[in-house]
Amino acid sequence: MRVLQVSAEIFPLLKTGGLADIAGALPAALATAGCDTRVLLPGFPAIRAGLASGETIGQFALPWGETVGVLLGTLPAVPSAEGRPVHAYVLDAPSLYDRPGNPYEDAQRLPYADNHRRFAALGWAAARLARGLDAAWAPHLVHGHDWHAGLTAACLKFSAGKPVPCIYTVHNLAYQGIFPADVMGDLGLPSAAFQVDGLEFHGQVSFMKAGLFYADKITTVSPSYAREIQTPEQGFGLDGLLRTRRNDLSGILNAVDAAVWNPATDAHIPRHYSAESLAGKSRCKAALQEEAGLTLSKDTPLFTVVSRLTEQKGLNLVLAAIDTLVEGGGQLLVLGSGDHELETAFGHAAQRHAGTVALRVGYDEAFAHRIFAGSDITLVPSRFEPCGLTQMYGLLYGSLPLVRAVGGLADTVVDADLATLDDGTATGIVFANFSEADYRHAVRRALALYRQPRAWSRVRQTGMHQDFSWTQAARQYRVVYQAALPNFSHALP
Repeated sequence: MRVLQVSAEIFPLLKTGGLADIAGALPAALATAGCDTRVLLPGFPAIRAGLASGETIGQFALPWGETVGVLLGTLPAVPSAEGRPVHAYVLDAPSLYDRPGNPYEDAQRLPYADNHRRFAALGWAAARLARGLDAAWAPHLVHGHDWHAGLTAACLKFSAGKPVPCIYTVHNLAYQGIFPADVMGDLGLPSAAFQVDGLEFHGQVSFMKAGLFYADKITTVSPSYAREIQTPEQGFGLDGLLRTRRNDLSGILNAVDAAVWNPATDAHIPRHYSAESLAGKSRCKAALQEEAGLTLSKDTPLFTVVSRLTEQKGLNLVLAAIDTLVEGGGQLLVLGSGDHELETAFGHAAQRHAGTVALRVGYDEAFAHRIFAGSDITLVPSRFEPCGLTQMYGLLYGSLPLVRAVGGLADTVVDADLATLDDGTATGIVFANFSEADYRHAVRRALALYRQPRAWSRVRQTGMHQDFSWTQAARQYRVVYQAALPNFSHALP
């Protein structure tokens, strides 16, 4: 089965969040499930730099008159199945993508005014490839990821040629790619598409809604999130549409690439260790405390945050309970960037609690690995969380997740209560209500558990033995693909 995956990012070439991790790991995982997957990406500088042997295989005119080329090459840095390099189509359009810094925002952190064109181009490129732009390879289906690829399904729907099914994966419904109605003239879609039964959303254009309405099948990144986005609380105005499409909606839990995230082999951490041999973790903790400017103490529980600094991630709760954490004998290290007020508040906390609280603004992939390896507790107290990967990384690296029971967090972490401690299934600390009181209580529970070494060790061992491999997820994606291609299913291995 030939699959064209469409996304704006791919690990390790370009990453602003978990989308890149999934886009980077899925092609190799699908290869083991009998799929020949190629990726389509915008020509951002980091992606162009990672493309090997790129040659132009075609070009086409965009609706607003600009002509773009399509390069085909391989991505040596992207994890691949043995003997199967990851082939990539990259849009050769410097006027759209050759910009420094963040791929979506300018230096003032404002979205680029032409983002609708930049990602409409991605959708039209997918449609042209689906209809034979590359004479040597054409996909049986197209799989688009998040709002950046949302227009893909509409472009396939309204372009001539043999029907090609589209699968659309929602990674975070909160980011919808919404633009003023007057961009419709640039998109190349008929006026009939701009209606409630289409991509119109409260008088504006929604790329996310285009994907949800026109795709043949919809997936999202955890079973719980698939249910939650059908409710007004987490549907962001699209819950009605999602309820009407519930029979086409599946929740497939994200997975972790063991070749990248494994404390026994991780090249980014100072000492390797495993669930069976944990001596190296204490060395990683000492090295992390030293690197972050925290007081060296092997007996002090080290809480960490690796996250975009946004309200969605529950970081206002973390700020509100810093005194509880510090007074309880803990340390806090935060890595991330985003909301300026949150950055400033964590900076002030680090000044007030020098040696106990530390902040590093920005994102550093290698440092993130060292954080998971050296920390004791990974904080993910999100208001909502489609899947979350940091709690999985924490589990695998022996850093117990402290999470809110929402989305993929609820699907991956088992609360340490009397029953689960007794039966050996506990893997972390889970709280229910998005409130300061519930979060503070969860922090106190984590501190209390840390002071019980035998119980702490059992929970950590259970967490490190969790299986978050891509094998099961790849099989589930193949089932969705088969459902979208009933006439092709019999030919699958």
